[in-house]
Amino acid sequence: MRVRDVTDYMKGVAATPEPRRGSDSPRLDEAEFKRRFRSQYQDDGYASLETELDRITHAAWDAYLHERKSPKTRKAGPGYADPDYDLAVDWIAAKDAIDAAQARHDDPDGPLRILLINGSSRSEHTFPGELSKSWRLVQLAREIAEDAGHKVEFLDLSRLASEYGRHIHPCKACFSTAAALCHWPCSCYPNYSLGQTQDMMNDIYPLWVEAHGVMIVTPVNWYSPTSPLKLMIDRLVCADGGNPDPSLTHGKEAKEAKREELKGWDYPSHLKGRLFSVVVHGDVEGAENVRRGLTDWMRFMHMESAGTEAELDRYIGYWKPYATSHDELDRDTAVQEEVRNAARTLCEALSAQRAGRLHQSGQSLKEPRPK
Repeated sequence: MRVRDVTDYMKGVAATPEPRRGSDSPRLDEAEFKRRFRSQYQDDGYASLETELDRITHAAWDAYLHERKSPKTRKAGPGYADPDYDLAVDWIAAKDAIDAAQARHDDPDGPLRILLINGSSRSEHTFPGELSKSWRLVQLAREIAEDAGHKVEFLDLSRLASEYGRHIHPCKACFSTAAALCHWPCSCYPNYSLGQTQDMMNDIYPLWVEAHGVMIVTPVNWYSPTSPLKLMIDRLVCADGGNPDPSLTHGKEAKEAKREELKGWDYPSHLKGRLFSVVVHGDVEGAENVRRGLTDWMRFMHMESAGTEAELDRYIGYWKPYATSHDELDRDTAVQEEVRNAARTLCEALSAQRAGRLHQSGQSLKEPRPK
């Protein structure tokens, strides 16, 4: 196990640092809370339910007032640092799903599994009225992967904009307070008292864990990854160094987490060794930078590139009208074949990895400063 050497640092630290506080409180008074809560019930179909809504609103205020983040819990039990700690049943279910996904990943007789991700938020099911080029490119990759006999899962992040009850709530940056405060899987959500529910990440974590290879196809949005893709990336921070035992820090006790990190944290790499491919397309600028950012991120998580041909950044309809961008993709048969080749490269690398023929130099070296 890799343990960070903190001896020199601790010489200058008399005690565990106190968490820094002092920012403005976001807490609402009763009137404002109820106004916001009721604002979601604008449809005329609710008009006859005023009495019921008043009761529900009062119950929601009580949960908010008393900060009942996780109202349903059970004892952690054997195998946890504090067996008597009350774990949220939502987190336990998410952890069970991840453990089952890890077992599927580790099964030597199981199929090779590929996760294909559409990073675009555009679809014909919302106001854009048209599907994205990313969605089309993912289908090209999907055909290659399925023809190769691999098990394919498709994660369509455009569903965040088009499907009821689909959210990826923002990362709260627990890791930046102390590594041990960031739980694997994330325990920040759901937060029932704040109405932060229906979070999609507990469905997404097992997809990444079970996958042997991940392929992301995404456009550029303002020189950056798309909004849904960036939300997912940030919430995957717990997959690289996250704490698999919330009872170790008694939930979100920041000072306890700081103490654990300063003891020497091992930064477990929960997605280590999985292969990746990235396809980024743009129309004016930014494709290379987004592609580099995505590949650097996955390498930092100790994932491995399937190869040079699996990393692609291209422009489709360069400086052409947006209205004809799909026509430009129709004509650009070269980029279509490049996407197929990226998928073929990933498939070949996965087969080589399973056969023990894919060697990554330096894998046995100890990191001098893991993080």
